Amino acid sequence: MSAETTTTEKPTYILARAVVRRVERVSPNFVRVTFGGSDLDEFGTPGSVFDARIKLIFPPASGILPPLERDTPDWWAAFLAVPEDERGTMRTYSIRDLRVTDAGTEVDIDFVLHLAPGLTGPASRWASAADAGQELIIIGPRRGVIAGGGTEYRPGDAPSVVLVGDETAAPAIARILEDAPRDLRGTAFIEVPSAADELAIDAPAGVEVNWLARDDEQEHGFKVIPAVLAHLGDADASDAIAVKDIESDDLLWETPAYSGLGEEIAASDAPGDRYFWIAGESGVVTTLRRHLVKDLGIDRGQVAFMGYWRRGVAMRG
Repeated sequence: MSAETTTTEKPTYILARAVVRRVERVSPNFVRVTFGGSDLDEFGTPGSVFDARIKLIFPPASGILPPLERDTPDWWAAFLAVPEDERGTMRTYSIRDLRVTDAGTEVDIDFVLHLAPGLTGPASRWASAADAGQELIIIGPRRGVIAGGGTEYRPGDAPSVVLVGDETAAPAIARILEDAPRDLRGTAFIEVPSAADELAIDAPAGVEVNWLARDDEQEHGFKVIPAVLAHLGDADASDAIAVKDIESDDLLWETPAYSGLGEEIAASDAPGDRYFWIAGESGVVTTLRRHLVKDLGIDRGQVAFMGYWRRGVAMRG
C-alpha cells in the first residue's frame, strides 16, 4: 500500500473545562464543590479512583481561563507556553467522589479553607467564594486507562492497612476506603482542625476510622503522631510529638516503588501483614517515617510516605 495510515491515540489524561454545579459548606473547614460538564464524560473510572491526584487550574486575575486544548498531546508544555499572567494558578488535589449520573459525570472536590492570614492561597480563596456556573480546568486520568500515574495506594496482597493523614489527605483516605474491597481490614487516623470537621465515610466494616481534632490550638501532628505510634505499640509515643524540621523546600515523597531521597528500596521477600499509606504536612510525615522505619523496623517496601504540603511554604503545582 502506498498510502500511509495514521492512527491518533487520545492521551491517557483528560483536560476538562469543568463547570461548578453545586457548592456545599460541609463543615467549618471544608467546602465541597461539585463539577460537571461534557468535558468530564471520559474522566476517571468510578469505583477505582482511590488516591488519584488531579490538577486544578484556577483563573488568573482577569477571570479568563487559559486556552488549553482538550486533547493536547503535552498539556504541561501548553500550560507553560501561556504568558504567566494569563495562565492562572495550578494546584494538586484528590477526588472526593466521582459518579456517573443522568446528568453526566460529576466530580466532587473537598477544599480545605485555609483562610487564616499567612496560610491562605489561591485555591482556598477561590473555593471560599465559589458559585454555580463558574469554571475551572481539571486535568486527570482518562476513563478505563490504567496508567498508574497519580495513584500511590497499592496495598498488593497485604491483608490490612493503616491510613494516616491530616485534613488535606482526608478526601483521599475517604475515597480509598469507599473504593476498597468490603472485606478490607485496618485502621485510619485523620487529624482535622475541629471535631465539627468529621465527615461521613462509607468505610468497610473491618476498618476503624479515628478522627482526631486539634481544636485549632495545636500544631499539625500534635494528635496524630502519638496516636499512630501508640497504635503500633511504641512505648515512647509521647516523646514523638515534636515535628521534625525539614531543611529543604522539597516535599518528602517515598513509596514502595520510588524514593524522593534517592534511597534504594529493596524488594520484600514476602508480602507484609500491613500496608501503610501516610500523607499530609511534610514535617509530620517525615517524623512518622523516622519512627516507623528506623525505630519500629517497618519494611520500607510496605509504606507510602507523601508530603502533600509544608507548613510555611507556598505550594505550587
